[in-house]
Amino acid sequence: MSKSFKLSNPIQFLALGFGSGLAPKAPGTFGTLAAIPIFLLMSVLAAPIYAIVVLVMATAGIYICGKAAQDAGVHDHPAIVWDEIVGFVITMFLIPVSWHSVLVGFILFRIFDIFKPWPISWLDKNCHGGLGIMLDDIAAGFAALAVMHLIY
Repeated sequence: MSKSFKLSNPIQFLALGFGSGLAPKAPGTFGTLAAIPIFLLMSVLAAPIYAIVVLVMATAGIYICGKAAQDAGVHDHPAIVWDEIVGFVITMFLIPVSWHSVLVGFILFRIFDIFKPWPISWLDKNCHGGLGIMLDDIAAGFAALAVMHLIY
């Protein structure tokens, strides 16, 4: 898996979730784990600034994921986990920070990302390129966010 990527390449470094996506098993889970410190750093931001940062991350992710997939020659290579990072920070928008909220958000996001209920599954199957890589995880993030707001 790592032969297709170079962590010295800044685009691939980000796409691979700072290397977390190179985990031999469950790279999406490790990518989501890499998102936790990012969320904790972002949690001190005012809501509008947090939202802008997420929007920038998601927009940049279209290019980052698309370019990394193109470099690897595979659509949505499992090692590409920038989309999981963005999905998790979406999940945690306006959620009070605590160990249990982070744990619940992590679990909910992984459930929506892995099982892909409709319309997430539709996005995953019908959208391609960098946008397609990002969209299903953005949708999973919003689904998990909705449940988080019901809980918290």
